[in-house]
Amino acid sequence: MATVVFYEKPGCRTNARQRRLLEAAGHVLLVRNLLTEAWTAGELLSYFGDMPVTNWFNPAAPTVKSGSVDPERADSEAALALMLADPLLIRRPLLEMGGRRRAGFTPDVVAWLGLSPAGEDEPDPQSCVHAGRKDTPGLPACPAPAQHF
Repeated sequence: MATVVFYEKPGCRTNARQRRLLEAAGHVLLVRNLLTEAWTAGELLSYFGDMPVTNWFNPAAPTVKSGSVDPERADSEAALALMLADPLLIRRPLLEMGGRRRAGFTPDVVAWLGLSPAGEDEPDPQSCVHAGRKDTPGLPACPAPAQHF
């Protein structure tokens, strides 16, 4: 298929599942660490396209979940500043293929990557795979919550 640059949080089970889906479809992945990349505001912005600013955020980030960061109140400039200071806030994965960039593993991104959408009985490939979720029964709890975010 294609070569895809895949920015992930190392150790994230959801990103691992997304990588497996892409590799099974024949894509070659160049995996990068989203958290240690030297991002600039312009580079990050290039992944978000016409997405609403609230969708730029990782809803599972600790500061979003705690309410100390409210994506609904951030404009693009504030959002980028927050993400540069705390890369856990960036929606994952960030993907680059054929010179185009996208963020997240939403249905439109899945289609762009040439994958089929998840069936009714399959877990959403964008959802976090925490223990206790109804779409992932039986998974053990992670050793540290930060592993997911």
